Amino acid sequence: MTTTGFTPALGRFAPTRHYDTVIGTLTRERLWRSLAAMHIAPRPDETIVDIGCGTGSLALLLARIEPRARIVGLDPDPEVLALARRKEPAAGTVDWRVGLGDAAADLLGAGTADTAVSSLVLHQCPPAMKRAILAQMFALLRPGGRLVIADYGLQRTRAMRLAFLGVQYADGRANTQPNAEGVLPDLIAGAGFTTVREAELVPTLTGSISVYTARRG
Repeated sequence: MTTTGFTPALGRFAPTRHYDTVIGTLTRERLWRSLAAMHIAPRPDETIVDIGCGTGSLALLLARIEPRARIVGLDPDPEVLALARRKEPAAGTVDWRVGLGDAAADLLGAGTADTAVSSLVLHQCPPAMKRAILAQMFALLRPGGRLVIADYGLQRTRAMRLAFLGVQYADGRANTQPNAEGVLPDLIAGAGFTTVREAELVPTLTGSISVYTARRG
């Protein structure tokens, strides 16, 4: 975390304006975002909240898949939200909000979302913040609501652990190492979610990215 209360999108690696280029080049972004969207499976009239939406790639993808869904993009960084708005094909496609993930339910209303999603956020957060964000995602969801998280998870091989060193340099070892050791499923279950599973695994030049799914029981 920084004095602003969040880690910038690319950490120490590069300025935020280069985020889409870096992520698209190094992480097989199209593949893992498409897999995440498949598990989110947006439906008409649903409310889907993207926690730490960044430059809006996932939120806008979901809006294209199901224009009749209500998509909310929440992020604490006004700079990345400005980039997201510039990518938006039409004003009002996504409801962009400024706010931290550990206040999501307080900002948007407890029990108001059908699906809560997050991508490449939790690995940047200290353990206490990871737990706080997951608790708020749980509170945000209606009973039976879906959780989908795409993030760096257990780095199973030596090659993936070596590749992940670049992410650890950018975002800090203290925040990222728990992810590399496979802590996310336990944290998700600890927040109260059921049927937690690692649904997808995508090796990349920066380490492996997992897609986790769960339900608010």
